[in-house]
Amino acid sequence: MQGRGLNIALTLYVGLVFVFIFSPIVFSLIFSFNSQRFPTIPLGGFSTEWYVKILNDPDVWQAVRNSVIVSSSTAAIATVLGFCTAYSDFRYNFRFKGPYLALILLPPTIPLIIMALAMLAWLSRLGLSGQLWSIILAHSVLTAPFAMAIIRLRLHQMDPDLEAAAWNLGGSEWQAMRHVIVPFCAPAIVSSLCLTAAVSFDEFAVAWFVSGLNKTVPIVILEIVQGNIDPQVNAIGTFVFLTSMTLVILAQLIFISRQIKSHS
Repeated sequence: MQGRGLNIALTLYVGLVFVFIFSPIVFSLIFSFNSQRFPTIPLGGFSTEWYVKILNDPDVWQAVRNSVIVSSSTAAIATVLGFCTAYSDFRYNFRFKGPYLALILLPPTIPLIIMALAMLAWLSRLGLSGQLWSIILAHSVLTAPFAMAIIRLRLHQMDPDLEAAAWNLGGSEWQAMRHVIVPFCAPAIVSSLCLTAAVSFDEFAVAWFVSGLNKTVPIVILEIVQGNIDPQVNAIGTFVFLTSMTLVILAQLIFISRQIKSHS
């Protein structure tokens, strides 16, 4: 009976946590279809006015284009960096390997404002600030540790003798990489692409500091809400949320499905 009561209490606790986290998102979605300008209850009539307004706004479309370019480029660069780092950890033992891995995992632990200021100073020194590439480089530094963690987890599930067996069968190191390592890591690589793209698409602080006039969707949201309440934010926020959640859920499904297949 005590175990059953504990399970019920834990279930209720988890349910309350989910309600606390997702309630603002649900209300944002509801208010995006509200005909009234202010988010008040009771709601006004059902309306798609705010979606029509953002769809007809060229600034929003430009921000979406910038965000897609930044997130897709960041995902590619961060995943390549993460794969190389994870493979070096898997394949080689060298001095100061622990500090090396700790240093690579450091960026996500640094406050975003500090990271943004540091990236702004560094990119300005190189003459690269105020461009889309500025955001891509900064986001790549920020998200590469996520990619490394995902791919590293997958690599450590592989039998190290598989690569040696490929060499013994006459394959070169590059052939072993192409036909053994990369196919084995494919689910983690795809998951990494989705997750890093989602993180980059949502990120605001670093992008705001280094973007210049190249606005991404989060920056446009900030500009809209400054000084007034605009229901467009709910519509744009719904779009951002659905995009990010789709990428994150897709990453999880790909990784978990491969895990299940490998254990079956």
